[in-house]
Amino acid sequence: MAENTAEKITSFIRERFPEADITETEDIFSLGYINSLFAMELVMYIEKTFGITIGNEDLRIDNFRTVAAMTGLVARHVTPAPVG
Repeated sequence: MAENTAEKITSFIRERFPEADITETEDIFSLGYINSLFAMELVMYIEKTFGITIGNEDLRIDNFRTVAAMTGLVARHVTPAPVG
């Protein structure tokens, strides 16, 4: 699931910034792709796409600096499917 999550997040960023050739570990804030408006769009996209709610305690810049960090954030909030 993590790979699919990362692909979706990367695709979302590239839709807004077609010139963005980012890896999962690059800091998208330092690359200049993120401003406050896009940061809120990113939060809303993640919540809607993955069916999660990101609480105030998780609205920290470190959770959104990289695709890998966002993938980890999603993984922490997604309820695992029951086994068997």
